[in-house]
Amino acid sequence: MDLCRRFGLNVKNVRVAAGHTQEELADLAGVARSYMSDVERGVRNPTLKVVERIAKALDIHPAKLLG
Repeated sequence: MDLCRRFGLNVKNVRVAAGHTQEELADLAGVARSYMSDVERGVRNPTLKVVERIAKALDIHPAKLLG
């Protein structure tokens, strides 16, 4: 599995466990909901800044989303 797909699945799993919708997480991370959907499906290659913002919104270390 490639890194973008793995990252997206990890984001989705943490988001669901935290009880957030895609829209809520997108708002917390400062990205569009459609962008968050693309990230979770592994079709976007987010920058490190976006990875950091998503991790902060989920209150998790960025490395946890990449592994």
